[in-house]
Amino acid sequence: MSIITKAAAIGGGVIGAGWVARLLLNGIDVSIFDPDPEAARKVGEVTKGARRAYKQMLPGGLPKEGKLTFAKTIADAVADADFIQESVPERLDLKHRVLAEIDLYAPANAIVGSSTSGIKPTDMQVAMKKHPERLVVGHPFNPVYLLPLVEIVGGEQTFPEAIEVAKEMYASIGMKPVVIRKEIEAFVGDRLLEAAWREALWLIKDGICTVEELDDIMRYGFGLRWAQMGMFQVYRVAGGEAGMRHFMAQFGPCLKWPWTKLMDVPEFNDDLVDLIATQSDDQAHGLSIRELEKIRDDNLVAIMEALSKQNKGKGWGAGALHKDYTKQLAKLAAKKPTASKAAEKAKAEKPKKKKKG
Repeated sequence: MSIITKAAAIGGGVIGAGWVARLLLNGIDVSIFDPDPEAARKVGEVTKGARRAYKQMLPGGLPKEGKLTFAKTIADAVADADFIQESVPERLDLKHRVLAEIDLYAPANAIVGSSTSGIKPTDMQVAMKKHPERLVVGHPFNPVYLLPLVEIVGGEQTFPEAIEVAKEMYASIGMKPVVIRKEIEAFVGDRLLEAAWREALWLIKDGICTVEELDDIMRYGFGLRWAQMGMFQVYRVAGGEAGMRHFMAQFGPCLKWPWTKLMDVPEFNDDLVDLIATQSDDQAHGLSIRELEKIRDDNLVAIMEALSKQNKGKGWGAGALHKDYTKQLAKLAAKKPTASKAAEKAKAEKPKKKKKG
């Protein structure tokens, strides 16, 4: 059961809306602030997609959703929240303005998480004059309502207790919190993604393959291995009976070979953008972003459901967490609010008016 009683979301883009959806579907009331006039529609679309995915996970019925309120100001949004997730664009000046306002009006015991993809928390918490010690990076992965990983990073002023409470809060809504041991830009997940993205841009630019061919190489090959074992465990198995030591002895020397362009960046000009965008349009075969989101979500649920049945029914990797999360949601769904039961009973016992006749 979630230990979050009331949440606030500052920013309702793709990531912010994903947080809202996960929180609502865990039965938590959320107050959101986003100045975008289209925010309500965009958050509604993401929540609709999340609800659809959760219905596949819980065919027996979903928990009662939390109440969503659109606040007119940041102050109103955070006024009585014990968990606040900031998801505004990646501009340090904007982060400073928003976090300063959150810090000014949020309850002193509220945990503040930032969805930043790469800004160090130390660089953000300088704007928080009252309680910088309660800021952590809580970096998720899209779609937030399905992918469980959240990287937690503390800054120089972050209290260790705040990190522990943040871990408990994120875990209570079905997430897998991983605390990053040292504060670095882009943390761990995005560092790995950046390396692969950089190499991929060169492969496309140099005409080695198309974007669709590159994606096929990932999704038909090592992507399937990564989804269930990650990198190092996959390589341990690849080392045979001798394990990781043999693998490193065999393939370690390859690291000195000139196979990669990771130290260089292709010029990000209009020609490269057009090349990739055109190939990406062809790859989509006319499917809209919303249609692709549905396909993505269906596949993610299916993968996690499959993994949840492995390891003699105990689940494996993300599947084990998924198994526990769906059980948690099912228990929550089975609970009927006392007030609702009382209201139903009162309604049933209320004398009916006699028909005039």
